[in-house]
Amino acid sequence: MSRRLPVIVLLVLLPLWLAASYGARYGFMEDGQWVGICVDEASRWECQVRSNLGLMIHFKVLGWTALGAALIGFVVPGRAGWWLAVLALVFGVPAL
Repeated sequence: MSRRLPVIVLLVLLPLWLAASYGARYGFMEDGQWVGICVDEASRWECQVRSNLGLMIHFKVLGWTALGAALIGFVVPGRAGWWLAVLALVFGVPAL
């Protein structure tokens, strides 16, 4: 396996993850249809996911998790640090 393959895969998957994050935000969190559904039927599992995701964004859980993983990844040597940095990206992109 090439040494560049993980970087290439990361560069391909990162824009897809960004698009999925913004799709979830604007298509699920801020869509008027879901607001109406969740007002009427708050016990639906989709509304529970929407509520918990909103709380995680509001209390900055995703951002702090990304920051913690990035800081730990900065001091951990080798591949483990690289993968912690990738994990920080995974949590950091939806926190935008």
